[in-house]
Amino acid sequence: MKSANTVPSAVKPPNPTKVPAHGGLWARVKQHKTIYLLILPGLLFFILFKFVPMWGLLLSLMDFNPYLGFSGSEWVGFAHFQDLFNDPKFYIMLRNTFMINLIGLVFHFPVPILLALMLNEIRHEAFKRFNQSIVYLPHFLSWVVVASMTFFVLSADIGIVNKLIAESGGNTISFLSNPNYFWGLITAQVMWKEAGWGTIIFLAAMAGVDPSRYEAAVVDGASRFRQIWHVTLPAIRPTIVILLVLRLGNMMDTGFEQILLMMNPLVMSVAEVFDTYAYTFGILNGQISIGVAVGLFKGLVGLVLIVIANTVVKRMGYEGIY
Repeated sequence: MKSANTVPSAVKPPNPTKVPAHGGLWARVKQHKTIYLLILPGLLFFILFKFVPMWGLLLSLMDFNPYLGFSGSEWVGFAHFQDLFNDPKFYIMLRNTFMINLIGLVFHFPVPILLALMLNEIRHEAFKRFNQSIVYLPHFLSWVVVASMTFFVLSADIGIVNKLIAESGGNTISFLSNPNYFWGLITAQVMWKEAGWGTIIFLAAMAGVDPSRYEAAVVDGASRFRQIWHVTLPAIRPTIVILLVLRLGNMMDTGFEQILLMMNPLVMSVAEVFDTYAYTFGILNGQISIGVAVGLFKGLVGLVLIVIANTVVKRMGYEGIY
């Protein structure tokens, strides 16, 4: 029999947001339908444009003929991959692809971070938004426009730079036809076009930094540079790491349109990459299977690189992408 002095335990009110254990997936979908509706467009995009087309990878294992279709085309196994690896251009394309991406990783990847840090230090909101709009604009220009601008600036005969050099008594420089300038020129174009757009993610990460951290740094006598070094950069470091891992996964991609527009017979030794190789054989020569084999090879190499990079950053104590 209970004592009269016993205090009854508090009865917890039922949680209206708790999903019954027997509800399963459909119950959770109904409860969080708004979130799933927000996910739906991105999910449909990946299903329609990423997963469904993967059946086309089978083309790399056959000598595909559009007139015969899948059923009539001959299966050749890994013959196209053997032809790719035995091609004398393979190691040249591998070198060019990695060097273009490595130079971009060293010189281009830090630029959006530095630009975002500078934009974040602007205290006048109207002036800050104006500068953001200016640095975003090049992203919306097509590579055709960028290549045309490069031609009018650096061309040996009508380029503004060479005209200034000639007027000052110097010899004109073949920027567009000299292989020594090609990789640097490609990287400079990407930096000018995409650096401003790349600041969006970093500015969003900086906006989430707790203001009390800056206030504490000011109390400790930290200068603006010290606040950036000890507060801002550590706060956005996880974002930098994730974007770096994703960037390493794209080391086999060089921007097909840009390379195609900027290449010419005089720079083929440093401009030929896997994208242009697949375009030449797959589209111009009609050998679709070889183009698919090149794409599959690029995808597998990118997968290996992103797995290795993610493993390394997780062992370093960061979260990684999965």
